[in-house]
Amino acid sequence: MKKNLRLISRIDVKNNFVIKGIQLEGLRKVGDPLLTAKKYYEEGIDEILFIDAVASLYERNNLFKIIENASKHIFVPLTIGGGIRTLDDIEHSLDSGADKIAINTQAIKNPDFITEASRVYGSQAIIGSIEAKKRGNSWEAYIDSGREETGIDAINWAKKLEFLGAGELLITSIDRDGTKKGYDIELIQLISNSVSIPVISSGGAGCPEDIISLSSETDTSGVAVGSILHYDDYSIRQIKAKMINNNFNVRK
Repeated sequence: MKKNLRLISRIDVKNNFVIKGIQLEGLRKVGDPLLTAKKYYEEGIDEILFIDAVASLYERNNLFKIIENASKHIFVPLTIGGGIRTLDDIEHSLDSGADKIAINTQAIKNPDFITEASRVYGSQAIIGSIEAKKRGNSWEAYIDSGREETGIDAINWAKKLEFLGAGELLITSIDRDGTKKGYDIELIQLISNSVSIPVISSGGAGCPEDIISLSSETDTSGVAVGSILHYDDYSIRQIKAKMINNNFNVRK
């Protein structure tokens, strides 16, 4: 039986530039968001995730115009995240062309926001985003693009986000982000085994084999990739060819 796995490009944006760092720090400019997204769409990406890397810090999101332009040329699901604090922000995101909204900081500050957003817009549109960093034998959830500790256990928070009404989870391993050392399989295993909603895994992809390994050992339904695409280490076609060889259903 063939496996289903969504290949998602993660495009982090700061001041209208695609940026990438290591462990969410040391951010480097690597391109134009719209051109980057169009390239990945033309190469066959399944979904695109736009994250405003400094939105929570400044309490605003600058991606609305980018999403609006992208939705005119790109016909795969688009997710927007970063600085989403109100129902008006969600309304603006959806009106701009986003299909789904990823919420991290505001969910922790006001958990009822997830419930309210899911009630108004449907759980399928609301992604609970978790930035997790290992602390001893557990993982702690962080906010503000990995800048601020919360003291909240990431696994328990994943369960709570499902209970609150999130229809999907985005799990970013801060420890693995940008390192190209592979996904944090243990973290993803623990979370995907604890919830019944789809899980997107982000942070650490260095080669197609990392994606295959993650999918073989966890129930992740999607993988987000950044560095290996931004730096042309591998193309989407190369990644999907490896997926086909490992018995995945692939949209060409």
